[in-house]
Amino acid sequence: MIDGIPVPDPFSAHTLCARLARQRGRPLRLLALPTPTVPGTPSGILLATESEDFILYDAQTSPLHQEHIIVHEIGHLVCNHRSATDDREHFRHLDISDPRSLRQVLPRIRYGDEQEQEAEMIATLILEAAGRVPAPTLLSGMLGGLEAAMGLRTPRARDPEAPC
Repeated sequence: MIDGIPVPDPFSAHTLCARLARQRGRPLRLLALPTPTVPGTPSGILLATESEDFILYDAQTSPLHQEHIIVHEIGHLVCNHRSATDDREHFRHLDISDPRSLRQVLPRIRYGDEQEQEAEMIATLILEAAGRVPAPTLLSGMLGGLEAAMGLRTPRARDPEAPC
């Protein structure tokens, strides 16, 4: 499935969305949420209407986190995930010409179900393939940092051209 996703080089979530829209023959629009998200609210939402798709994301967070949110929602899109409940009432405030045209709404809030885990895996694999996050190593996180600090391993060189 990952091989079929047109990941741009250099990577840009906006360019990826434009490529997916062309590939799918269906508009895919990115919309920044107007206010920062708070715990318990979605940081990203995939909203599909009869004629186009929208990814809403928290624009008040770091650029890398924004990318991850967007690519997570792309994971839902390419996996053709469906919402389990009718969430249309929660999105009346959005400027959608006909709210009845909503086909699915997938808010990014629950990580326990299979669809969320699958979308998260797709996001991680895309971002790893794009070089935006390091691939996992045997020792990562705090232990990997200690290993590098003690000179037992050379820390990964950061690409000076990378935006983050």
